[in-house]
Amino acid sequence: MTFRPKYISFDCYGTLINYKPNDMAKVIFADRVAAERMPQFLADFTAYRLDEVLGPWQPLGDVLKNALRRLTRKWKLQYIDAEAQSICDAVPTWGPHPDVVAGLAKIADKIPLVILSNADDKDILKNVKLLEVPFHRVYTAEQAQAYKPRMRPFEYMIDALGCNPEDMLHVSSSLRYDLMTANDVGIRDKAWINRGHGPGNPEYGYTEIADAGGLAALVGL
Repeated sequence: MTFRPKYISFDCYGTLINYKPNDMAKVIFADRVAAERMPQFLADFTAYRLDEVLGPWQPLGDVLKNALRRLTRKWKLQYIDAEAQSICDAVPTWGPHPDVVAGLAKIADKIPLVILSNADDKDILKNVKLLEVPFHRVYTAEQAQAYKPRMRPFEYMIDALGCNPEDMLHVSSSLRYDLMTANDVGIRDKAWINRGHGPGNPEYGYTEIADAGGLAALVGL
């Protein structure tokens, strides 16, 4: 890929921000879930979070709490709201992956950067500030009243920017949340930052890069 888009859009939580609900759950439940069973416990937490965002929009805190309720029910553990709330409260404090600030700095003053995040408006700007580069626009699930991987957030972003899907490069570390749907809405140019958030599938037409430092070369910078 060597394509100079009008906009580069990014998933935020997981792709740019080191999103850590599983890290916190691992610590919280370390005394209740055996170490050898913990990978499956965390995989189930991930699956329930995905399932929660497929329905009508709800605040991100409700997504996290409902997923944890379902997880503890499945594993026959006590749900403690204060533990779930501690994860919710931590979300706006999480900062970027180590490669992100320098990688974005290479392109931020040359191509407008946009965020499309499964986030609440009240939290996302605190995370974005930690990215240390300017963003042209920040769009959230709350604004779109739907979460990715539904199509509505992508349609909301494209309409708000007043551009066409083929004018954009969309960047994510997740096929399931972002790149499959980006492909479906007609975003031809996509980059997958492989952070181990699931298997790849090149049929979705993305370019794989190891970290955010690889973005500049994709757009000829």
